[in-house]
Amino acid sequence: MIAENRRARAHIDKTLIVLVFGLALFGVLAVCIATYSTNSSSDASLLHHIVESSSAIRQCIFLFMAPFILLVITSIPYDFFRRHAELIYFGSTLLVTLVWIFNRAAGVKAWLDIIWGFTIQPSEFAKLAMILMLAKTLSRYDRPMSTFREFVKIMALVLVPCAIILLSGETGSMMVIVFLFAVMLYFSNVDMKLLLTMAAVAILGVLALYGFMVATGSDDYRLARIMAFINPDLSPEKDAYQQLNSKMAIGSGGLWGIGMFVDGSMSQLNYVPADQTDFIYATIGEAFGFVGCFTILIVYLLIILRMLYLARYTRDKFGMLIITGVMGMLLFHVFENIGMTLGLMPITGIPLPFLSYGGSNMVTNMGGVALVLNVTKNRSLSATVLTPQTRANPYRFHTRRI
Repeated sequence: MIAENRRARAHIDKTLIVLVFGLALFGVLAVCIATYSTNSSSDASLLHHIVESSSAIRQCIFLFMAPFILLVITSIPYDFFRRHAELIYFGSTLLVTLVWIFNRAAGVKAWLDIIWGFTIQPSEFAKLAMILMLAKTLSRYDRPMSTFREFVKIMALVLVPCAIILLSGETGSMMVIVFLFAVMLYFSNVDMKLLLTMAAVAILGVLALYGFMVATGSDDYRLARIMAFINPDLSPEKDAYQQLNSKMAIGSGGLWGIGMFVDGSMSQLNYVPADQTDFIYATIGEAFGFVGCFTILIVYLLIILRMLYLARYTRDKFGMLIITGVMGMLLFHVFENIGMTLGLMPITGIPLPFLSYGGSNMVTNMGGVALVLNVTKNRSLSATVLTPQTRANPYRFHTRRI
């Protein structure tokens, strides 16, 4: 009991901070390598390479913002997020809707111009808003979705923003929200039969939509990506080009990699499009080889396991669900992004957390980590009373308020 009380104590988790910032610092280096120009000298210093790369400089700016994000969010009173979850949720949904309506770009309508060439991607922030809203809603019930009214209400909270995001062309962000929703449902003690039924319906729905698009001869770019993933040899070269070159870049790295800032490398010659954003893992594979790729996977695994550990000893259901929601968000990003760079998953445009270039994604991921730190900083064993069911399976909550 003493050991359990010690693990459940209120604290700022330094282990999680070290792991996250270690990845983010390495991300600046990876972005710098990915944007290494043929006009640059391979013998120049690292600082010189960073200064020459506008993407690397901006990534440094995003990284410098990270401590302030953590400081601000961890300083906000814990109960603020519980009381204002609806406001945050509806605000983010409204912002996503406005971007969808007023963005005149063809194809994906995801970004909003701010100033000096900087843009924001509201769907990234919608992920955190969804986590807070679901955590508040699901924590109200011992067994959520046990009635038809609860089922409809909770499903509507997820489906409305997902539909808007999907209409904007952001299939990847929609998939992230669906996955973190499923993770939070499991940890909130939803009936397992209902979860399996929902999963089966979702899979059948996706297969039906795919079959319909194929039968009607749709030229949607998302269908083209799926077809390129299923059979790249029979797909148009432009559809399979990015993924095939990504696998070549990773394979060329061998065991230890070819090194950083190598003249004639695939990164320098831009053989892999978007190698500083969605395909940053290909750059890491070429430069640092299997050892570098495996090390990155280990760090991500440690982050996921650390969050699972923190959730295990968080007795407030609202806080526990925030941690598992953030964990689910990061887990899907890592699984899908690395999978698509290796040719194991279709391309969806999902960035790699803390490594891919991008301000909105960095702010969202750091914001998620800050929410986890806020929970651990303010958690208390007195928030809920454990029942025999909880002791038997501490990850799936059965609580009685006091």
